[in-house]
Order: sequence, then structure tokens, then C-alpha cells
Amino acid sequence: MESQTIIDALLLGLLEGLTEFIPVSSTGHILLAGHFLGFNSTGKTFEILIQLGAILAILSVYWARLWRMLIDLPRDPQTQRFVAGILIAFLPAAVIGALAHDFIKTVLFESPKLICTMLILGGIVLLFLDKLDLKPRYGDVTKFPLSVYLRIGLFQCLAMIPGTSRSGATIVGSLLMGVEKRAAAEFSFFLAMPTMVGAFAYDLYKNREILSAADLPVIGIGFIAAFVTALFVVRHLLDYVSRNGYALFGWWRLLVGGVGLIALLAWGW
Repeated sequence: MESQTIIDALLLGLLEGLTEFIPVSSTGHILLAGHFLGFNSTGKTFEILIQLGAILAILSVYWARLWRMLIDLPRDPQTQRFVAGILIAFLPAAVIGALAHDFIKTVLFESPKLICTMLILGGIVLLFLDKLDLKPRYGDVTKFPLSVYLRIGLFQCLAMIPGTSRSGATIVGSLLMGVEKRAAAEFSFFLAMPTMVGAFAYDLYKNREILSAADLPVIGIGFIAAFVTALFVVRHLLDYVSRNGYALFGWWRLLVGGVGLIALLAWGW
């Protein structure tokens, strides 16, 4: 394994962990960075499989709460309803992701200009929403109406387009449904668990024949880096958005998308 490949995997893993749970599109950032670094993974699996590090980070932070939910699930109607809400929100992305997997990986993942454009459009949407005087109606993620869970799940499907952002789509959908800012970010954490585990497992299954032992060290480096940085983000994001909202992430998207488009045009990539 070449030293440059190790460095690239480390940088991309750090980028994955930093951006997975904030509304700026981790996949978009990794695909753009990989494009400019000249990093090519087998079947574009690296970009999906290192998400396991981010998944484990959120599981470690929420472990006590998840364990309590597991214990209460057989007998507590409120816990049963919340788990049902998560599954309802997860279902649309699961169906569309499975049906459109090959198109997403072979067409959308190969379009840096599309990624930059979606980063910019998403940044505009976040800045616009952050300025609106929205009146929150829901502040507890366990008590949304089931119809709200479903509509947030439909918004998450927009993230099939790289550059849109899974967390960004769910947060925007939540805010438009009347969810308070902190609760919108927290529900995106809970919805990330089945969504990212599903994407990881399905992509691993689809690419089982083309992956080899030679791919494992690179994926492992990216996984560890993603875990460390995602752990930091998950622990601090809720407090940040409670105090400051989402404007920073809107400007971040505009900057990355704009610089990316300029670079693509300047170098003819």
C-alpha cells in the first residue's frame, strides 16, 4: 500500500467523520476531495464503507439511551411508537436506495459538477430557513406524529443525490414540519442509524465479488479516522445548533460548492 494512498485514506476518513452528521453532505465532500486527490476506490465502496466509523461513533454516544429503549421496547407504548416512527422514516430511503443503487453509484457519484451545484443549492436553502421565523411545534423526537416521521423520511430521499446531504435533507424536512432546531438535529442522528447501517450492508453485499483483502487496510484507516472525528461532532453538534442555528453550514456549503465549481472549470476536470 503506497504512502500516498494511506494519506489520502486518512484525510478522507477525517473528512467523513467531520461532515457526516452536519448538513453539508459528507458523501459530496469525500467524492470531491477524492476527485481532486485522484483517489479511486474499488466500486466506489470506500466512500460508503468508512461510514461504519461514523455509525459506531453515534452508537457509542447514544449507547445508554439505546439500551434503555431496547429494554423498554417490549412493554412501553411510547418507545414502541418512537421505534415505529424511525422505521417509517427509514422506509422510503431503503426502497429508493435499493432500486436506484446502481444508477446512484455509476452516474450520480461520477458527476463533480452536480455535487458542487447541490452543495450551493443546499446552502441557499439552509440560509433561507435559518432566517425564517419558524414556530416550533415539536421539541421531543419521541413524540412526533407518525405522519411527520414519514414526511421527514421522504425528505431524506433527496440525499440520494450526492451533495444534498442526508442530515441536511432530514433537518430541512424537520424544520419545515415544525420541529425545533435541536430536535431536528437529534432526530437526524436516530434516523442515521438504520439508514447508514442499511447503506453499508447493501453496498458491501453488492460489491462482495470485487472487493479484496488489499482493499481492507485502506478502508480500515478511513474507518478509524471517521470514528474519531464523528465522535467529536456528535458530542458537540446539538449544543451548537441550539445556540447558533444552521447558518454556518449554509455558508460552508456555498464556499465548498463555489470553490469546487471554479476549480472544475479552471482545470477542465
